[in-house]
Amino acid sequence: MISIPKIERVDFVADWMEDIDHRLAMKHYLLFAEYEGKKLAVLHPEHISDGLNHLARLGLEYEVCETDIESFERLRNKFLELQTGSEFENMQSAGEELFEAEADLLEFIQNSQDLLSGEASAPVIKLVNSLFFQAIRKSASDIHIESLENRGVVRFRIDGALKKHIDIDKRISTLVINRIKVISNLDISEKRVPQDGRTRITISGRNLDVRVSILPTYHGERVVMRILMQSEHIPSLEALGFDMETTQAFYRLLTHSHGMILVTGPTGSGKSTTLHSFLQHIASPDINVITIEDPVEYNAEKINQIQVNDKVGLTFASGLRSILRQDPDVVMVGEIRDEETAQIAVQAALTGHLMLSTLHTNDSTSSLTRMMDMGVESYLLSSTLLGVLAQRLARKLCDKCKAPVLLEEKKLEGTGLDYRKVYYKAVGCAECDFTGYRGRQAVGELFVIDDRVKDMIHKGLNDHEIRETLKREGMKTISDRLSSMLERGETSYEEALRVGLMDG
Repeated sequence: MISIPKIERVDFVADWMEDIDHRLAMKHYLLFAEYEGKKLAVLHPEHISDGLNHLARLGLEYEVCETDIESFERLRNKFLELQTGSEFENMQSAGEELFEAEADLLEFIQNSQDLLSGEASAPVIKLVNSLFFQAIRKSASDIHIESLENRGVVRFRIDGALKKHIDIDKRISTLVINRIKVISNLDISEKRVPQDGRTRITISGRNLDVRVSILPTYHGERVVMRILMQSEHIPSLEALGFDMETTQAFYRLLTHSHGMILVTGPTGSGKSTTLHSFLQHIASPDINVITIEDPVEYNAEKINQIQVNDKVGLTFASGLRSILRQDPDVVMVGEIRDEETAQIAVQAALTGHLMLSTLHTNDSTSSLTRMMDMGVESYLLSSTLLGVLAQRLARKLCDKCKAPVLLEEKKLEGTGLDYRKVYYKAVGCAECDFTGYRGRQAVGELFVIDDRVKDMIHKGLNDHEIRETLKREGMKTISDRLSSMLERGETSYEEALRVGLMDG
């Protein structure tokens, strides 16, 4: 009996050889890989004899190994992408076939068919479909396609961090971008100016809205596709991931019939998700909820959503004015970014509406200064503002592979953390796609405008003074929350530092 070595839970590098029919080899569960400087024939654990027989027919002298199903599938996906690229290279007349493929795909999308059912489609369609499928499978929020000098690169944003997916030939990346323009109803011939579009795709029975942004760069066009979520993917207040004390405070704030609640943080910190979670909690048949957003990121049920359109003069300010004539109970403005919107929002909160919105500030108390900078008087702010949530998203360490680590005392200076304690670092394994992280945790500081805070605002204290007073009285900051995550072994020092461990 032959003893076949096992190499499990690894990320093999595909060894593509032009003189081998890889499509046939894959049918016989035989793949070729490079691993630690060796060239290996990789066998599926449930089809070893089939793979060995096919290897014997090929007459190749290769070391063989068996791997686990997950590692085999990961390597197989790499071969499928390479196979698609190879088909592109063999296309005899790219222009003619591309035109036919575009017509096919337009009909394909218009008929609302499942993208994955098009087995007979041209390779360019298969590649675009594959990108969407892999992005959904890996829970990516964005797909980036970048044109470099000699090649194209596809990257996915997973848990807030970009991860390279595949390299593609420069000519193929142009065809892929054209394909994306077609399904987004954009101009294929225009390559000099930015274009924005939107499309809807169907993957494995799930309808997904995709926002498309195309930007001309020095070496060609660059595409970013944001995968927008449906209402069933909006988390509940508990599922947002905040601690129980903060979640209970949300419930209390959302019982108010009028006033303003703000969510602050940088781009990609989960502000829109939190606001929609608030709205889904509030929304009921006897309440009129209207939002104005740029863009509409969630296709949400039970609420009326308006998309900002600057080209026709539908701005946050003009849209908000119109919303207030629609007898709303709850209004959500995607972002307060100018004086006019800020003034109308405050007036709406004063006149009996519950107003939800976002601001770009680093912490919760800075929102006071930001609103005053936009012309809102301090007495109006203390009368209308109910609370401000500043939030971030911190990646959680993979429980399967995280490893203990001792941190230098110098690194932890100013954090209040004990360097003698054991913390954890990211490693990477098959379970977390070799990133070291799985999922994200929302961390936030909630600044509630109670009578004590109103009194400080009336006395003319600035946001820094108010913040220091509240910290002394026990307000938990984002930095405090990250320190707690570090101590519990839920995230790494590097991730806590990136998110805001030193922000105080």
